[in-house]
Formats: sequence, structure tokens, C-alpha cells
Amino acid sequence: MLPLAELHLHIEGTLESDLLVTLARRNDVPLPTYDPAELTARYADFADLQAFLDVYYANLAVLRTEQDFFDLATAYLTRAAAAGVRRAEIFCDPQTHLRNGVPLEVVFGGLGSALAEARANGLSADLIVCFLRDLGGEAAEELLRAALPFREHFIGVGLDSAEVGYPPRLFEAAYGIAAAEGLHRVAHAGEEGGPEYVREALDVLGVERIDHGFRALEDPDLVVRLREERVPLTVCPLSNVALKGVPRIEEHPLRAMLELGLVATINSDDPAYFGGGVQENVAAVRTALGLTDDDLAVLARNSFGAAFIGDEERARGLAEVAAWRRSTAG
Repeated sequence: MLPLAELHLHIEGTLESDLLVTLARRNDVPLPTYDPAELTARYADFADLQAFLDVYYANLAVLRTEQDFFDLATAYLTRAAAAGVRRAEIFCDPQTHLRNGVPLEVVFGGLGSALAEARANGLSADLIVCFLRDLGGEAAEELLRAALPFREHFIGVGLDSAEVGYPPRLFEAAYGIAAAEGLHRVAHAGEEGGPEYVREALDVLGVERIDHGFRALEDPDLVVRLREERVPLTVCPLSNVALKGVPRIEEHPLRAMLELGLVATINSDDPAYFGGGVQENVAAVRTALGLTDDDLAVLARNSFGAAFIGDEERARGLAEVAAWRRSTAG
């Protein structure tokens, strides 16, 4: 199994239907149905990103207690470890939970305990706090200031939710605070929005990675910059197809990214909604795009190179990738 780092994963998007039902019953939260199969069937055809987000945010009302957040994260981390993930950098959306009346201490308490347990069992994992772009820049600043007392629980900030109409420059102040605090900075850009969103995330927010970023390929000058500056792109193939950013998996630009020398990585985004975890994404592009074992090794090496980890941990990950490639060479 290909060892890698997963760098684009929303913990709220790992809420599988069976756990959704369990938490709804535990917390007396109504659902349209309590049949996990029927709930999963609702995810078969999203018209666009907003259609997905409507379902996604409605489901998150079931998360109420520290135990709920612990159970959610533990379920993902257990699956990830079994799927070859050696390092997980996990997005969380505290503003969603605050809006649902859940205090930050509950969110960070539950998620933090799950990550601590995973680390004790040998899986490297950390949180990245994301700002919901549709709530605006001032709300992002407010969230970050409120979250700083829980600084030990997260290593960086990100930017997610509906992209178009909420350009990166709206969040310059929040990212300035994050930089001053020594936090890592990433942002969703170039998924719905065009190449200009990617460029602005780099120039205005000073991000170290671009989440998604496949629309950067529309701008040849930007492609050159991304290649020369070795800016990582956290690509999520099944998500891109599910949300109609890419018409079919066979048309996904991941192969083109590799051929252009971009630092692409492969990730699952919201696996409960988009057809599976990181290995399902690997299998999908391997088949649809004809990726070779050498290509997959490049993606895995890129993931460890792009991760926010130390040199020793990075070297271990790269050594595992090399061992995997030797094993597949027969």
C-alpha cells in the first residue's frame, strides 16, 4: 500500500452515514432518514459546491459534545492509518460549530484528544483551523483571536467554503495575525475561482500551499511560477469530479500537473461524500489516467515534502516511499 501524507482533509467531511445516525440519535437531532444507505444515496449527484455544502453543514448539527468530536476524528484516523497515511494534516471549521452553539473548548477538546491518541499509536497528525470565506474577513480575525488560547491544538490556518465572490485579499488581516503567531498558512484557491485566486493567495496571504489549485493550469505564467517556487498543490480528484469542477475522472488534470513538474499531492477532501478515502483516490486516477508506480511514488514523495513536519519525519516518509517502489518493481 502506497505510504503518504494526507494534506487536504476536512474532518467534518469524514462523517460517514453510520456515525451520523449514531450521533443524531445520541443527541436527539432529527435527520431526513435514519437509514445510512439512504443518507449516502443523497450524495450521489451534487450540482455544484454549494449544493454539497448545504447537505454538509446540515449534517454537522449532530456534533454537540467532546465525545462526538473525539469519535469523528478517531474514526477517520483509524481508517487513515489502515490506508497507508503516515501523516495527516486535518482541516477543521470551528465557525460552523460555534454557529451551532458548540464552544471552541468542546471542539478542540474532542479533536485534540483524538489526535493525541493517534500520535501515541504512531500516526503523525495535526489540526489546521479554517476560516469560512463566506463569513468574511472580520469573522476570520475574530475566530483566530478566540482560537489562540487553544494554540497547542493547531499548527496553521486555512481558508475554505464557497470560493467565488470571496477572494483571498478579504482575509489579509487574519493571515497577518497567523503569520505573526508563527502559524502555517494554506488556502483553498483555484477550485471554483480562477488562477487569479491562486495568485492572490500567494501574494496577499503568503500561503505555503494551495489547496486544489487545478485551475492554475489556465495561466501558463502562473504554472511556471508554481513550478519554479515549488508551491505544493493538494489535489482531490474524486472531489473535483463530484462537484463538477472536472467533467470526468478521465479528464482530471493531475497527469498534466505531474508532466508540468508541479508539486502535486493526492488527497480525499471530504471522503464520506465523494466516494472514498485517499487510496480510493489513488486507485481512481491510476486507472483513469494511466498513472504508473513511478507517478504514484512522485505523488507520495511530494506529499511528505509538502507536509509541515521536521526533517527526520520527512526522511522516514521518503524512505517508506522508496521501499514501496522497490517492492512494486518486483
